[in-house]
Amino acid sequence: MAGLVAVADGRVGVGRPGEGVVVGRVTGAGRVGMVFPGQGAQWTGMAVELLDTVPVFASRIADCARALDPYLDWSLTDVLRGVDGAPDPDRVDVVQPVLFAVMVSLAAVWESFGIEPAGVVGHSQGEIAAACVAGALSLDDGARIVATRSRLLFEHTSNADGAMLSVVASEAEVRGQLARLGEDAASVSVSAVNGPRSTVVAGDSDTIERFERVL
Repeated sequence: MAGLVAVADGRVGVGRPGEGVVVGRVTGAGRVGMVFPGQGAQWTGMAVELLDTVPVFASRIADCARALDPYLDWSLTDVLRGVDGAPDPDRVDVVQPVLFAVMVSLAAVWESFGIEPAGVVGHSQGEIAAACVAGALSLDDGARIVATRSRLLFEHTSNADGAMLSVVASEAEVRGQLARLGEDAASVSVSAVNGPRSTVVAGDSDTIERFERVL
């Protein structure tokens, strides 16, 4: 946040980088790409201010709510606003449709400013949002896919004894730490390598909790 404030106040510029801030100038005809993330990018109160202050965003959220409504038994806007009685926003069959709607609506805001992507890419429900923004899927089809996909995920995992843990470390470091679990290491797997220092492990809940304590 301090870096953003420094940029906004003009205290950071080319040749005067701030701590944790890199500044440069675009040369030539630059193109914009949009990246749409998977779940885990949500937070309490997300998008509420945009709903109240940006008509384009609110209008697109309303479009998403109408498209999602046939497949949900809860209200998109109630979840965003944290209305009493709304389902837990971290539940997989809730968070994925909500994030899908927020991402599609954010893209509409950028496009209202004349910023249109030359390319899009997404992960998990972000891939569905990217396909909608690209025009490969209609909003109705995207809503049906994300709602059905997230419901199936919930049904097939809600009673499973398993957990995942995201670790800020390389795959090699994580595998080295797993050895400290001894025989229990066999019940934990490296399930994703998301970057040089972003590794996800999965396994039974008790062992994953123990591995978190080890770390």
